Amino acid sequence: MTPTRPRPLDAIRSFKTKTAVVVGVALFSSSLSFWVTAQWQFRYALLLALVVALVVTWFLAHGMTSPLREMTGAVRAMSHGDYSGRVRATSRDEIGTLATAFNQMAADLSATDTYRREVVGNVAHELRTPVAALHAVLENLVDGVSTPDHDTLALALSQTDRLGRLVDDLLDLSRVEGGAIALDRAMIDLHGLTEDAVAECLLRNGIGQDSATHVTFHNAVPTGLLVRADEARMHQVFANLLDNAARHSPTDGIVDITARADGTGAVIDIADQGPGIDPDERGRIFERFTRGGSRDGGTGLGLAIAHWVVRLHDGEIAVVDDPDGCRIRVRLPAQAPT
Repeated sequence: MTPTRPRPLDAIRSFKTKTAVVVGVALFSSSLSFWVTAQWQFRYALLLALVVALVVTWFLAHGMTSPLREMTGAVRAMSHGDYSGRVRATSRDEIGTLATAFNQMAADLSATDTYRREVVGNVAHELRTPVAALHAVLENLVDGVSTPDHDTLALALSQTDRLGRLVDDLLDLSRVEGGAIALDRAMIDLHGLTEDAVAECLLRNGIGQDSATHVTFHNAVPTGLLVRADEARMHQVFANLLDNAARHSPTDGIVDITARADGTGAVIDIADQGPGIDPDERGRIFERFTRGGSRDGGTGLGLAIAHWVVRLHDGEIAVVDDPDGCRIRVRLPAQAPT
């Protein structure tokens, strides 16, 4: 590790003042040296005064310019993909401010690079399964191993549906994180919003009498409870939450949707009867591609999208304790009905 050299001028807030101090100290040092050696021959006294001025100037100026040299080295490392370099930001002048901003930029670039690598790896992993399954189905059809009957085509359709859902989720997430979504806020009725989300979830998951899954949705959201939100985006939030609850519910399970006014906001709970989420995992389930250990065909992006949209609405979303399963609570700004 490189030893830390002293920076005696770090406490000065202005680079111009530092420069003036360096010049003044150098002149004073050289003058003092010349005065002390006044009895020497003139050329020796002058030479010593110049040496003293140079040493003092070098010592003081080194601390002024070292952040710039550190930044240069860190930038060169970044050009080769190493974002771990940081600058010693102890100076209080303009260069110290620049060093602090540089460290923040380096941290942001490091996080972005990590996110990019994770997304590439996760997307490749998520795509591999449906693509491999679809390839196997089509290969069996071409080789004559299986016939294009209803079950075979339904299997192929389910894999293409999974691919399409992953692509849609990635596009939605990129728009939300990139700030490309403009919210069209209006007062909307939560009961009607959740009813539409339930209908979409039933259709998306094929839940019904002709399906092996018979999840029941119990919508107890009262009519007249209003929230100020973008209807399309909040529909997406509840559709994702209900889809997640349905996939984790047991056969013949019940998903409860409740809501209540809470001061200046509305609280909406979506509870299922599934295995629940371990307390250690609750802080991570809203991250991209995190599914709380589940491998049930979800893309791992639905909760991340829900989290971003709720935050855009100045709301909160979290997992709360429920002994019977998983309960996700959403808080949104609301207005009491007039």
